[in-house]
Amino acid sequence: MNQLKWHKTGTKGIRYRQHPTRKHGKKFDLYYAIRYQENGIRIEEGLGWASETGITLDKAIAELSKLREAAVKGEGPVRLAEKREIDGSRKAADEAEQERLKKDAVTFDAFFTDTYLPLAKSSKKESSTNREEGLYSVWIKPVIGHLPLKDVAPFTLEKLKQIMAKEKQAPRSIEYALAVIRQVFNTAKRSGAYLGESPTAKVKNPKVDNGRMRFLTKAEAAALLAALKDKSPDVHDMTLLSLHAGLRFGEIASLTWQDVDLSKGTLTIRDAKAGSRYAFLTEQAADMLRNREEGKPSDYVFQGRKGKMDRMSLTFFRAVDDLKLNEGIDDPRLQICFHSCRHSYASWMIEQGADLYTVQKLLGHKTNVMTQRYAHLSENRLRDAARALGMAWKGQTEQEQAGQVVNFQK
Repeated sequence: MNQLKWHKTGTKGIRYRQHPTRKHGKKFDLYYAIRYQENGIRIEEGLGWASETGITLDKAIAELSKLREAAVKGEGPVRLAEKREIDGSRKAADEAEQERLKKDAVTFDAFFTDTYLPLAKSSKKESSTNREEGLYSVWIKPVIGHLPLKDVAPFTLEKLKQIMAKEKQAPRSIEYALAVIRQVFNTAKRSGAYLGESPTAKVKNPKVDNGRMRFLTKAEAAALLAALKDKSPDVHDMTLLSLHAGLRFGEIASLTWQDVDLSKGTLTIRDAKAGSRYAFLTEQAADMLRNREEGKPSDYVFQGRKGKMDRMSLTFFRAVDDLKLNEGIDDPRLQICFHSCRHSYASWMIEQGADLYTVQKLLGHKTNVMTQRYAHLSENRLRDAARALGMAWKGQTEQEQAGQVVNFQK
């Protein structure tokens, strides 16, 4: 371009070069430039090719006129480069504002569906994401799904709590719903889709007390196992293992044959809630496993239709109903479910004399908070011991008063 000849336009301060071959429409492409004085120095700045910028002679005249007017008035850019810089900054600011408005318009439903849920499904268990989807579609979406993220406020979440409580949803379910909302906002903050504090930070969780308060008696457990043996050997064996080793359903479903060591009477429980641990088998549990057909080391001990089991069979709950173990009981904490087998195991251990620390380790509780629910059973045992001592002292006193000497049995 430097070798092309400059041509006058007839307007002072504006000239152009003509491209020898390139066309702009029917005419040859033109490159316009403007020249002017600033503080006694001649300045020339190019406006660009007509084919690339759409510049025309009239537009070039207008640009030059604006720069000269700014120089006279002392307002605005007096050089084309300065004007371009200002225009660029303004454009960047406009784009940033448009991006902000776009983010502000994203609804909770759009972010949950398009961003949060796919991420959750890639990192969480299927059972967890299924539970979150259920809570979202039934409870969360009707209340806040239509709102932009920025418009979800603490009082809106209080409304959600009230609705769920009115529909007799358990405090734990309400707490879980708030946890899902909190995780959505945390994800939005990390991705830059939301700025500021999560509205859940100012909403109190409801008081949760969903600890199982009832456990099976030995007679009830025996009746349940007998009923299951006729209905499903697999469900019977899973129930027996929970009753005799205190395992959660998920731990039983994840158990593979390489985790079973019958020579030592132990099971390796991998990746449990509080980390991996060993579970110890009773004679009955060990015999049950010996009688099962052993597969390859990587095979699940209890096979589902598609490999790993994802939920307890309805056969268990039918047997509970047939035995009327929950008849007339409305409080979920007092109803028998599969987790009650683990609770029964812990309760029986306490009754047999195990201390709370031992039970904590056997159950795989990370802290003793969960294990404290069995404290009353331990207290009953201690109370019985204290009562026995009191009776012994009473007997000694009565015999001493009668002139007899009593020796305590060592």
